[in-house]
Amino acid sequence: MKINGLELKWLGHSGFQIKNSKVIYIDPYNIKDDLEKADIILITHSHYDHCSFADLDKIIKEGTRVIAPADCQSTIAKFKTHVKMEIVEPGQELELGDIKISTFPSYNIDKHFHPRNESWVGYIVKMEGITIYHSGDTDIIPEMQKLTGYKQQGKEFIALLPVGGRFTMNAEEASEAANTIKPTLAIPMHWGN
Repeated sequence: MKINGLELKWLGHSGFQIKNSKVIYIDPYNIKDDLEKADIILITHSHYDHCSFADLDKIIKEGTRVIAPADCQSTIAKFKTHVKMEIVEPGQELELGDIKISTFPSYNIDKHFHPRNESWVGYIVKMEGITIYHSGDTDIIPEMQKLTGYKQQGKEFIALLPVGGRFTMNAEEASEAANTIKPTLAIPMHWGN
């Protein structure tokens, strides 16, 4: 889908490609072999379906910037190609030219799969007047209340929300999260291929 010159493509599961003058991937998993090489890769947490060495290896190039929580470090360090690794935790902001990336908490409230103390993240990517929120593997969390202002800024606000149910919120809970944060568009993820 194209929005204001920015291309957003679901790659399956929780994986997305965002493209303008840069190529950005978030949580690529089970991706095709012929995708464009990444300028920036955002990884939400270390689980195999979000931080997949085989899939990351398909899209890295010399100098790709890989942004991820600390527990992804050992996977990223295995690449033979030199990448720029940046370790993050919730509440950080990065400026990469005209792209602004903020890290946002991502955790389960009533499940043990994604504990809050792991400091795993979702991402808020701002570029070309568009804000994209990739929630990572999360339940509805109190911090989501802080996202309600993005739509009020008069720009496109897209929320990528998991609907799988077992490891994340289910479809009904994702709908409730969307009603809370009020994006321009909500796209389901973390289901199927």
